[in-house]
Amino acid sequence: MRQLILSSALLAAMAIPASAEVELSFYTGWQTLPHSRITGKLPNGGGSYDELVGWEGKPFEMPPYYGARATWWRSETLGFGVEYTHTKAYAPDSTKKALGFSRLEFSDGHNVLTANVIRRWPAQWGAMTPYAGGGLGIAFPHVDADHASGSRTYGFQVTGPAMRLLAGVSYPINDRFSMFGEYQFTYSTNEGEFDQGGTFNTDIKTNALNVGISFNF
Repeated sequence: MRQLILSSALLAAMAIPASAEVELSFYTGWQTLPHSRITGKLPNGGGSYDELVGWEGKPFEMPPYYGARATWWRSETLGFGVEYTHTKAYAPDSTKKALGFSRLEFSDGHNVLTANVIRRWPAQWGAMTPYAGGGLGIAFPHVDADHASGSRTYGFQVTGPAMRLLAGVSYPINDRFSMFGEYQFTYSTNEGEFDQGGTFNTDIKTNALNVGISFNF
């Protein structure tokens, strides 16, 4: 699914008129998650639950945290595009034990896809270009959960709306390539299902410091 999304973004960029400036950006970084509540029904008639979760991001463990963005700059200052981010969220052992799970995570991605609007301010601070923007879209995490009742959940689910905010600075390497650093925040509302009758409802928020490289054409 991630490969299909990235391929679609690349094809969309290639379809833009040659007179437009297109920027493809790829990044990784350090990602953390604040606490949030998870509620729902446990699998196999296990009853309702409501727990505060100290989610863990583990950005440098496999699969790593990363993202990709395609931006169509309509002018020197205004751009539109699409962005995919492979964030991650792991429930800590205390939460899993309280709810009867041996695994409870979005570890092959708490995936977020948004349509973005970005503003930049060229020729600031010498060669550096500051920018800021945001986007709206969807979350489609890969839900990985094992429950003591025998429920095994493993697969992608479209769980709800998502948004992102970002701000950063880019620096040109040459006419085609630039490097950048940025702060990024994502927020999503997630309603999904566990196998054999369970449900979950949780808001996932991420904070990330990203570093990456962009290709302009």
